[in-house]
Amino acid sequence: MTFKTQITRQRLPICLSLVTLALTLTACGGGSNQASNSNQASNQEETKASSETTSQNLNGTIAIDGSSTVFPITEAMAEEFQRENSGARVTVGVSGTGGGFKKFCNGETDISDASRPIKPSEIEACQQAGIDYIEIPVAYDALSVVVNSQNDWLECLTTEELKKIWRPEAQGQITNWNQVRSEFPDRELSLYGPGTDSGTFDYFTEVIVGEDGASRGDYTASEDDNVIVQGVTNDQGALGYFGLAYYEENQEQLELVAIDDGNPSNGEGCVRPSEQTVNDSTYQPLARPLFIYVKEEAAKRPAVQEFVNYYLSQQNSELVSQVGYIPLTEPVYQAAQTRFKERKTGTVFEGGSTAGVDLSDAL
Repeated sequence: MTFKTQITRQRLPICLSLVTLALTLTACGGGSNQASNSNQASNQEETKASSETTSQNLNGTIAIDGSSTVFPITEAMAEEFQRENSGARVTVGVSGTGGGFKKFCNGETDISDASRPIKPSEIEACQQAGIDYIEIPVAYDALSVVVNSQNDWLECLTTEELKKIWRPEAQGQITNWNQVRSEFPDRELSLYGPGTDSGTFDYFTEVIVGEDGASRGDYTASEDDNVIVQGVTNDQGALGYFGLAYYEENQEQLELVAIDDGNPSNGEGCVRPSEQTVNDSTYQPLARPLFIYVKEEAAKRPAVQEFVNYYLSQQNSELVSQVGYIPLTEPVYQAAQTRFKERKTGTVFEGGSTAGVDLSDAL
């Protein structure tokens, strides 16, 4: 079963009615023990069917906007949730993490997708608007550096080389591949990346350049990662970065670059992003958690409550994998579920950074 947002979608199968099955078993029952067991099963199935019927009666609109990185996960969850709850309508926009928080703190949305924690300035904006929120991790991402499929000279970059390329001082100066490394060809270097409203931009800049918001500005920027994909696909001298799902969707047209963080304790040298390298912490420093922020007032509405529960169900975590991201571990799922159930508001990332943070400890 494959679920690919933006490119390919397949519907999940719809289960047969358990009520019909239970009634059939009861009608065919023989002895008293079998009848008793059948009646018990029938009661259990009727209770479950009643719950499912209640779920089907959910209605109302849930407005979501924010990160283009988190978008594929949220859209996958929204599509399947709406299939099971025909009265609910979930709208999912893409304004970037920063743009999403602007709408969220302005009261325009119920849930904000975010590829980084909420910033102090955004916290203040929400406080001034009287909006409390529940911060919930939903997946892991391995931020991916990519080049054109015709690039035959690059397999790995160090974090120092990435900094050399993207730091503000490189603007107008580092414009050729042989300026990055002398053995690279004499070819123009074209850069593609997220815009400044993107949480991916914020995270990459923080862990690679080392200064909040400090990056060269002479690159092709977009809040839509599909635009970056197309830019790199059509430019042999290109280099870009975005969330892992967008590489997974377009890997036939792109080449993934391994990253060497220069830390000998990893013992790995050049490491490519994958579920394994994220979970064993060897893909550093570009592995990160992804979030949704739920407005506390909106969480009182049954449709919103059930959608978030659906999102956090480990049973549905395969949707995370199917769109190219990495599911949370079981302890983190449980901690996130508890956080939402108890309506714990605010952020656990007061410094605004998730770099090197263990979610199990943070939650």
